[in-house]
Amino acid sequence: MGLLHVILHEPRIAHNTGAIGRTCVAAGATLWLVRPLGFHLDDRHVRRAGLDYWPRLKLRLVDRLDDAASEIGRDRLWFFSTKGAVSYTSAAYRSGDGLVFGGETQGLPRSVLDHAGDRVVRIPIDPAARSLNLSNAVAIGVFEAVRQIELRA
Repeated sequence: MGLLHVILHEPRIAHNTGAIGRTCVAAGATLWLVRPLGFHLDDRHVRRAGLDYWPRLKLRLVDRLDDAASEIGRDRLWFFSTKGAVSYTSAAYRSGDGLVFGGETQGLPRSVLDHAGDRVVRIPIDPAARSLNLSNAVAIGVFEAVRQIELRA
């Protein structure tokens, strides 16, 4: 599987991050957490949701989204938002790309989205629903990227 980066911008809920960590291990992705976090990494909910996968997780902690962008490459980032104009399936993911998700309560800030250009994508959902659970959205995005990367291999 191609190497991916999952970047959570200021995640708030421990068990979502634990489940996302488990997804990252399954996909061979690195998980980046952009502080501040709404929990402590030793939180029992993180450990419970991550199960025995958590020790195998490639984890990076950074203070700013720009820290991750400078290592991965800003042109390699895809920003997931309900405000995106195009479907996440329209993006052409490559090995080494980063998938950026906002925290559970606020999503990605407008200041981030304003600088993302045509790299803001959305997961189509019924308009009556505000959003998906963060861990579900990450899994959907990650495995679409994995699918595309494997098709090109």
